[in-house]
Amino acid sequence: MKLTILSRILIVLVVAVGAFFLVRQFLPKEANGPSPSAEEATVPEESAEEETAGVAAPKAFDFTPPAPVNGTLKGIVELGASGFNSFIVRVDAQKNWKLEKAEFGASLVYENMATEGDIRAGLKEYIRGMLDFGVSPKDIHFMVSSSAIESPAVPKIRAGLKSLGYVVNVVNAEQEGIYALKASLPKAYEGKAFVVDIGSGNTKVAWLAGSTPKSMETFGAKYFQKGASDEQVYKEVSSVAAQVPAAQRSVCFIIGGAPFDMAKTHRNGKERYTVLKAPGDYDQTAQKAKAGATIYQALKDKTGCDTFVFDWDANFTIGFLLSI
Repeated sequence: MKLTILSRILIVLVVAVGAFFLVRQFLPKEANGPSPSAEEATVPEESAEEETAGVAAPKAFDFTPPAPVNGTLKGIVELGASGFNSFIVRVDAQKNWKLEKAEFGASLVYENMATEGDIRAGLKEYIRGMLDFGVSPKDIHFMVSSSAIESPAVPKIRAGLKSLGYVVNVVNAEQEGIYALKASLPKAYEGKAFVVDIGSGNTKVAWLAGSTPKSMETFGAKYFQKGASDEQVYKEVSSVAAQVPAAQRSVCFIIGGAPFDMAKTHRNGKERYTVLKAPGDYDQTAQKAKAGATIYQALKDKTGCDTFVFDWDANFTIGFLLSI
């Protein structure tokens, strides 16, 4: 049977179309979209991003306090129950200050205290060290906190210092909080932040009411020695924290033994300020660590503050130097 010209043309078209689809079937598919292997390769990257997003990166507190200009060296010694803490700072007329030297837990004077002569000799040696550093005798001050005044060693040391012409300043908890505020609250944060000092015996919470410093006292990090429960402490600390004005809750400058133990686990080099992690991120195996975390948690929950900044240089005794 002979095919017409039209039939031949149709047959050629059918063969051509079939060939086109046959060739297309075996061509690479990258032009139309990613291959299955490429899609699979992107899955681990997305998962890694999700995992990274779930871990809070350590914060940094980008602030440098103004350095003192033509400052004077001043020394302060805190008499504790078992030893001395001493600080030498340089202070200028505007009350800008810089820590030059710090010693913690020095117990030279607490050893071999059998006689008044031993006490005087030990105190003279301790004072001589501050004089050799460049502190003038009139700029050396001594302080004892209300929680340490009951220590059996303190009255003897006060008497020894008096015989050398030095006065020991006794401060109560409210004054400690005010001095902590003066030392820890930068001028740039006045009216914007508050200060907390968590000690073993008590915790001080301080802020500015206008230009007037305010301070309140609550449980310290060894409240368990007094038979207080975690629930009781959380409730009372929350009550104190509630007094902090809302406008001053964005940042908290925090000092004291309990936050020190927290901050030292992740300090970045020799940074002046370390932003604390959440209370639950710290090891609470030790009883004091758990107590400190309970106080910190109450402060955080009640104020809503999410930036607690530990100051490695500040101490409430330095605030005393700034007040005289």
